[in-house]
Formats: sequence, C-alpha cells, structure tokens
Amino acid sequence: MGTTFIYAVLIFCLLIFVHEFGHFIAAKSVGIRVNQFALGMGPVILRFGKGETEYSLRLFPIGGFVKMEGEDEESEDPRSFGYKNIWQKGLVVIAGSVMNVLTTIVIITLMALIAGLATNIIDEVSPGFPAEAAGLLPGDRIVQIDQTQVREWDEVLSTIGSGTGDTIKITVERAGETLVLTSGVVKAEDGRRIIGVTSRGEHNVFRSLIAGVDSTWRWTVEMLSYLGLLFTGKGSMQDLVGPVGIVSMISDQAKLGLLYIANLTALISLNLAIVNMLPFPALDGGRILFLLIRQVTGKAISDEVEGKIHFGGILLLFALMIYLVIQDVGRFFV
Repeated sequence: MGTTFIYAVLIFCLLIFVHEFGHFIAAKSVGIRVNQFALGMGPVILRFGKGETEYSLRLFPIGGFVKMEGEDEESEDPRSFGYKNIWQKGLVVIAGSVMNVLTTIVIITLMALIAGLATNIIDEVSPGFPAEAAGLLPGDRIVQIDQTQVREWDEVLSTIGSGTGDTIKITVERAGETLVLTSGVVKAEDGRRIIGVTSRGEHNVFRSLIAGVDSTWRWTVEMLSYLGLLFTGKGSMQDLVGPVGIVSMISDQAKLGLLYIANLTALISLNLAIVNMLPFPALDGGRILFLLIRQVTGKAISDEVEGKIHFGGILLLFALMIYLVIQDVGRFFV
C-alpha cells in the first residue's frame, strides 16, 4: 500500500506540474504577470518567492494553479491577463493541455525505445512448434506469407491469424538469400493461430516517436468517442473513475512493473488534457468558450462575472469528484 501511495503521489504531482507549467511558461512568454504558482491544494507546506511570482507546495496532491494578474478579476495592470489579445489569452489557456498531450507522447516514446518495437525479424523459435520443423531460424526476416507481403510484426500476426489452411508458405530473407519455407499452424490456448516464433525488438528513436504520436492519436479518438457516447446518453457514468479508482488502478499496474505504470501515467495525462478542454466553467475549455463569447459581446460579461461563473463550475466539479469517490469506494472496496 505504501508503494502504491508513493506512485500515486508522484504521478499526480508530475501531471499537475506539467499542466500548470504549461500555463506558466505561456503566460510568461506573452508578458502576463504571474502572481502565484502552486503545486497541490490546501495548506501550504513550502513557500518561496522569486521575482514577481510566489511559488508554493501544498498539502494535498490533487491539483494546482497558476494565479495570473487579472485572470478572474478586474485589473488596471497593463501586464494583466485582461489586457492581452484573444490569441495570447487562448495560447495561455490551452498550454496546459498541450503540455499533457506532449507528456503522453514522450512517455510512450520512451516506453517504445526502452522495450523495443516489434519487427518482422524472428527473435526466437520455440522448440517443438511448427516453425522449428519448417526450418525457420532466429534472424530470419519474414517478408511474405502465402501471397501477402508483410513489413510489420502486426501484419505477420494478422496474416497468420486470418488464414484457414493447416500450412502456410513463409518467405524469409536470410544472409542475403530469399528462402520459401512451408510451416504448419497450430492453435494457442486462447484460440489464436500461431507457428511458434517471437519478434525481435528494435530500439529506434524515430520509430519510437512515430509510435508515441500514433498511440496518442488513437487514444484521443477513443476517448472523444466515449465522451460523445456519455453526453448523448449512450454511455454510463459507471464507467468513470475518480481519484480512488485511479489509485486502485495504479496499485494493479504496480504489480506488473514500471512499464505498466508508465503506460497508465500516459493514459491519465491524455485524459487530463482532454477533460480540461471540455467547454465547462472552470475548465480550460470553459475559459476558451468565454474568450470567444466576450470577443463577440465585448464588455457584456465582466471579469468579475466570469470569475463567479468559473467558481460555480469549481463547486460542481468538486461535487462530481465526491460522487466519483463514493462510486469508486463502492466498486473497488466493498
């Protein structure tokens, strides 16, 4: 339990810091005065000032904030948030989510680089399986199965899996030669068609980066699809998890190893980015919505009024968090 708590605190602090640091550096880059940068919520544990900004570490690692001059109140300071144009404001608002997306890409890229990406080169041939009888050897590059050319390991698996015959013809490249071998096919315990070979991992920075971007994009599409179902009534609130549920998931992943924890961290980071861009008061997406509304209506909505609306949004988000905590406790611990 102690290790899980440490992992949870580190993950929450990392992702919150990355998000708020995005707002911070964007605000600084467009000349907005930043009064406070806080990591965590609640009572202050550590506080120090540097330049015009006060930095603080707070007791509860469940949030953080960047307090900019004139963000939620009227200010005559020419370096206040309100004095900037819509593009500068928009940059500051979306910077937190952008940083979380970049963090997701970086984590997945590092995971791929460390673990290695599957290639169409054979790493091991399992004794007693059809591949051994067919004469396949470690180091063989599989380039064709029956009439289908393959370049990726996923294509090797899918081509073998989609076949129907008891044997397949495998074309491999070995020491500069092209060989065509005939292998039998057996079924694994889970029903998959296999021949008994594993893939050799490749540690390539460029391919790992592509994998990071691709995985982040696919996750984003899946999350947006789920949110669409949720808001149209086709999804269920039972599928959502709160802080307690996340800690439980961290505990499960910790038992499997650091790469699984890293994968979960990347997933949480992307969730944080997407949820924050929803057009709801107090969230970054809600602030973007108000920027657009005020661009059209002018002074019809004051900074003070907008601040009150965002405060109401915070209260609603806290209510949602309490609901999710209760749901998590009932789901994971009862």
